[in-house]
Amino acid sequence: MKMVFRPAIKHLQFNKMKQFGLLLLFALGSLTALYAQHPPFYNDIQSFQQRDRERTPQKGGILFIGSSSFTNWSDVRDWFPGYEITNRAFGGSQLPDLIRYANQLIDPYAPRQVLIYCGENDFAAADTVQTKTVVGRFLTLYTIIRQKLPQVQISFVSIKPSPSRRKYWPKMVAANKAISAFLKTQANTSFIDVYSLMLTGKAQPKSDIFLADSLHMNSKGYAIWQKAIEPVLLKSDRKIFIDALLKKMSLAEKIGQLNLVVGGEATTGSVVSSGVEEKIKKGNVGGIFSVTSPDRVRQAQEIAVTNSRLKIPLVFGLDVIHGYKTIFPIPLGLSSTWDMKAVETVAQIAAREASADGLNWTFSPMVDISRDPRWGRISEGNGEDPYLGSAIARAMVRGYQGHDISATDALAACVKHYALYGAAEAGRDYNSVEMSRVRMFNDYMPPYKAAVDAGVATVMTSFNDIEAVPATANKWLITDVLRQQWGFQGMVVTDYTAVNEMIDHGLGDLQTVSAKALNAGVDMDMVGEGFLTTLQKSLDERKTTEATIETACRRVLEFKYDLGLFADPYRHCDVNRAKTEIFSAANRQAARDIAAKSFVLLKNEKNVLPLAKKGTIALVGPLANTRENLVGTWSVSADYAHPPASLFSSMKDLLGSQANIIYAKGANVHEDSAYEARVSIFGKKMERDNRAPAVLIDEALKAAAKADVIVAALGEVAEMTGESSSRGIIDIPQSQKDLLKALKKTGKPVVVVLFTGRPLVLTDMINDCDALLTVWFGGSEAGAAITDVVFGDVNPSGRLTASFPYHVGQVPIYYAIKTTGRPKNGEGFQKFRSNYLDIPNEPLYPFGYGLGYSAFNYGDLQLSSKNLGADDSLTASITVTNTGKYAGEETVQLYIRDVVASITRPVKELKGFQKIQLAPGASQRVQFTLHPEDLKFYNSELNFDWDSGDFVIFIGPNSRDAKGVTVNWQK
Repeated sequence: MKMVFRPAIKHLQFNKMKQFGLLLLFALGSLTALYAQHPPFYNDIQSFQQRDRERTPQKGGILFIGSSSFTNWSDVRDWFPGYEITNRAFGGSQLPDLIRYANQLIDPYAPRQVLIYCGENDFAAADTVQTKTVVGRFLTLYTIIRQKLPQVQISFVSIKPSPSRRKYWPKMVAANKAISAFLKTQANTSFIDVYSLMLTGKAQPKSDIFLADSLHMNSKGYAIWQKAIEPVLLKSDRKIFIDALLKKMSLAEKIGQLNLVVGGEATTGSVVSSGVEEKIKKGNVGGIFSVTSPDRVRQAQEIAVTNSRLKIPLVFGLDVIHGYKTIFPIPLGLSSTWDMKAVETVAQIAAREASADGLNWTFSPMVDISRDPRWGRISEGNGEDPYLGSAIARAMVRGYQGHDISATDALAACVKHYALYGAAEAGRDYNSVEMSRVRMFNDYMPPYKAAVDAGVATVMTSFNDIEAVPATANKWLITDVLRQQWGFQGMVVTDYTAVNEMIDHGLGDLQTVSAKALNAGVDMDMVGEGFLTTLQKSLDERKTTEATIETACRRVLEFKYDLGLFADPYRHCDVNRAKTEIFSAANRQAARDIAAKSFVLLKNEKNVLPLAKKGTIALVGPLANTRENLVGTWSVSADYAHPPASLFSSMKDLLGSQANIIYAKGANVHEDSAYEARVSIFGKKMERDNRAPAVLIDEALKAAAKADVIVAALGEVAEMTGESSSRGIIDIPQSQKDLLKALKKTGKPVVVVLFTGRPLVLTDMINDCDALLTVWFGGSEAGAAITDVVFGDVNPSGRLTASFPYHVGQVPIYYAIKTTGRPKNGEGFQKFRSNYLDIPNEPLYPFGYGLGYSAFNYGDLQLSSKNLGADDSLTASITVTNTGKYAGEETVQLYIRDVVASITRPVKELKGFQKIQLAPGASQRVQFTLHPEDLKFYNSELNFDWDSGDFVIFIGPNSRDAKGVTVNWQK
């Protein structure tokens, strides 16, 4: 095997000046030729670039670039724990592809080290390929990298001797030797010899280190690579610090870091950790949630950093869901703004307030897609659509974390609930989920992945099972998908007692389920303490390994290091910040403005709204004078010392002496007092009136008789949605329907202000009002925001992000349906077609729907081309004109339909949206650009790809009323 390729070595022996000149000419010539056309792996690189646009690339780490061996080594970070590695290999690539895209691969990361691997593909491409060609390609790539990053460490992993490419071995040996010789002449370089390590004593490849294809390696093969590569890798300060700390830690202390406890202020469930202080001193606590304020956080932190053996700081978290002290609209309402700047602002303000009060971690955003409004937690999510949900996930992560989670005004985010929690069967909380992987990856997984791509620091598991395995013990979900496929490097935490609840799932006792969760990839156990109390025994019984425990502990420590807690454990304990940055006038104004943007006007006959600021207004309904309910569900930190102003008091403040307001309750929220008691477990008052229903309605009618217009504040109270608040009947309660019917009979204009945390069935009541404004639960400034919209100071611009069903029997309901083999066409019932005997297929109000005080006209849809190829992009544009009397915002929405594909596809999919502001009479040309990347979906093989054929491009004001034009797009 001792073969020396003399021409290549001779090539490397030129003097330095001549060598540099020739290399530069070679590089420039190669780049000129190679950039002239798209390469075979253009789409792979485009995917990398798209991901880098969505996620700020980690700078200063180690960048792996190379061929399919690196690609198949998808869990590369698991082999090198603690190293900050980004793997940007793409399967089947050759050095020309790496050279062509060196700029794109290097620039975003500014790595400290680049590790290059070239596979046998260069030689296998053609028998005529010579070793000097391969060496020349490497020199070109090396020159490009070195010129861009003069001080970067460049390492080359030798080409490996796979049995399937036996005839190319002499060329591989020569290429390896030539490249090694060259690197010895260069500074900051290394050559990693894996070739010889993969051979037996008889110079043959070890038979047990390859897969069946005799080309790619199995875990034994990669273990050889790991031993050869790790000594060459550059260690970051974080890696050095945590390695040293782990060596000092006992097993008990490592397990203790995996324990997240409640500090005495439980916010969910029924378990409150006991003996917290003593556990901290023993090193048995990694983090606490529900402890707030700089003083209390400092007290708890001092116990850890002064009284525990290793002085490891704690992390402090809380459910900061839609604001901290200043509460913003519930997430479903916030999503209805379709305004990513507003979404990001909400998270930024929440982060500033919570971090000023001692916190550094929030269990948000919740990005579960839900198409079943019976599920109470639909209020916490962003609706039914994965594209919009992904955009919101990215915006929330950016808002919470900023560019550096160690900043004193940032919060580490935790995306939840991973995964599929919003698809619980029957809309019943905590219930099972069953669906195909095709549906998972196309419809439910994108928002989680978007959060990961945006750099979310932590991920929370969900309560439900998936494919009969609870998410908290689902290795495929946590390790295979989240870590290996998506490249998540952060910490995974369970939901509240989710480990313990697997006992009721039927997976075994606490020891068994704790080991299952840890082995699946969970790092931190929230509240249940199964890790703390059973992992030592599981280790003794070989049900888990010390390496698995240490890996989880390392991730917890890395999280704390990234938060800056080892540098300053008290970085979030500044009492001065807490005095000035929480519930400020600026924050409250932002809450008011954003709440107004979230309201969705569903009906406005004869332009009843906006109301004039004069005359007499009858304000009636069980929600007209409520305060605590305005903040909605999951507002555990709301400032109840300064409770929100009610709608009644807000209207009085706005109108003053301009108009007369007469208030009457008119009805209780629900006719059943026992029902109201079940709802009000978190202390948000229902303020029940025990007078007879007829008396309450009569009082409202007397008020209405004196009024010019009636405003009825109806709907749900805050805790009728949220966790453990599923409803089987999702219309407004009968007591309120009766009130509304009586008000309609007065003949006075009736405006319904609808409070809700879910899409409701409004079919029975929609004809009993003249206008209907959905205000969700708008937060701290909800009352003022509602008056802003009702009286015309703000033109409503919210659009639905979840369809409102015609009847609960349609649920689950969403716009992106399939046609089926027997689609319903036209109006009315059609026998032997997919429809109901008694109700329509369509929702009452579709996804994307909403009105304003202006009207917008859409012109003809224009396309840049109707015949496109694989490298083409499509520009779609339309002119929108404000034909009304008011300036207003319009959300222009773009959808596509894949007409012919390898699997069944939805009739429409959102692929773009823009919010525009137009003055009366003004027009604007709105333009979208689509790329082949936008056509991709997960096919039956779970490959993310697209099919050639016809596509319909739609643009319009909502998913129902969009104009479509067909194009043909070929690969």
